[in-house]
Amino acid sequence: MFENLTEKFERAFKFLKGQGQITEINVAETLKEVRRALLDADVSYNTARDFTEAVKQKALGRNVLTSVSPGQMLTKICHEELVALMGTEESEVQIKGNPGIILMSGLQGSGKTTFSGKLANWIKSKKGRQPLLVACDVYRPAAIDQLTVLGEQLGVPVFSNREEKDPVKIALSGIAHAKSNGMNVVIIDTAGRLAVDEEMMQEIERIKKAVNPTETLFVVDAMTGQDAVNTAKTFNERIQFDGVILTKMDGDARGGAALSIKSIVNKPIKFVGTGEKMDALDIFYPKRMADRILGMGDVVSLVEKAQEQFNEVEAKRLQKKIAQNKFDLDDFYSQLQQIKKMGNVKDLMGMIPGIGKAMKGVDIDDDAFKGIEAIIQSMTPKERAQPEIINGQRKQRIANGSGTTVPEVNKLLKQFSETKKVMHMMSDKKKMANMMRQMKGMGGNMPGV
Repeated sequence: MFENLTEKFERAFKFLKGQGQITEINVAETLKEVRRALLDADVSYNTARDFTEAVKQKALGRNVLTSVSPGQMLTKICHEELVALMGTEESEVQIKGNPGIILMSGLQGSGKTTFSGKLANWIKSKKGRQPLLVACDVYRPAAIDQLTVLGEQLGVPVFSNREEKDPVKIALSGIAHAKSNGMNVVIIDTAGRLAVDEEMMQEIERIKKAVNPTETLFVVDAMTGQDAVNTAKTFNERIQFDGVILTKMDGDARGGAALSIKSIVNKPIKFVGTGEKMDALDIFYPKRMADRILGMGDVVSLVEKAQEQFNEVEAKRLQKKIAQNKFDLDDFYSQLQQIKKMGNVKDLMGMIPGIGKAMKGVDIDDDAFKGIEAIIQSMTPKERAQPEIINGQRKQRIANGSGTTVPEVNKLLKQFSETKKVMHMMSDKKKMANMMRQMKGMGGNMPGV
């Protein structure tokens, strides 16, 4: 996400490296590169121009503290303007009413039906509400099938009527069904087209007028860049939607849609889709996105993802085992599963400040732990509980069973042993205090300390 843009921003700020103060000349050179970076990211020319002009005015009018370099100051100003450009504050979807009615709109292929499923899952798991998915795409039978399958996966009911060809009647029947069956949120998935056309616009206008939704959302593929912005503008002029959903953000290295869309339609980005899984959905936080664009990471989102998988009872059990030095490979395996649930490994690494740049060009797929899991699964329960009993013969059997090699088994056992030692040491406060005192004592005899 934003990989290309981040790299180009870093290159632009190099113009100020070693400069003692911000001047009109060095700011002009830097902002020329910033503008080029934004245009390369498929940001509209007017938006890029207005952005760099705002940064220039703030930079030249601000005193640079002696403790802050010009590069750091300009980075801070760019950060402020990026946040303002993307909407300043997060804006969650409104689900007021009983039932709350959410109307989905967008072009065919934008990920509208998949997002409808993700939103239903989010509302059910995060908000504790009972959603109903309503299939109003009467032109594409596969859309009804897709929504039905998603509903079954998520345990969310789906209302459809293959005999009825009027989407307005289906939408109204769906709302009536929700009211009579105790469902308090209705998500209406409408038909899309390969391009904007008058018939589609009139249909979505009729549905909106009939159901009077609490929230109308426009779903668009982030990877289409400026086309996404232009389509959003056309839709907003006709149906006045309440917020934008950017799908496929995990594959968008440029970021043009995320940077331009708010300034063009003056409607907030509410969610971003970050993968194919039903939980790959994030609230759009402008400040956190600005952090990531400027290579500052996104620690807050990383911590939140970890907390979502946090189980207090399991954590206490694990803490007790670590303190008693009884942490075993079953525990190690369960921790890997928790990490996997947090999302794509490379994306998680990119949330750590400074790591994103180091990870450029490194390919880490979702199967990054596959070899480790296979090795652990090829062990007997006794071997997982007591790794020290694993001798040469056992290692060969484990390697054969997991499709790996004995050196790979050895590597895992070594890593586990070292991890176990560190975890046990950190759980022992006295040992930690002694180690810190020793390090402090060594520091007094070390040159330059």
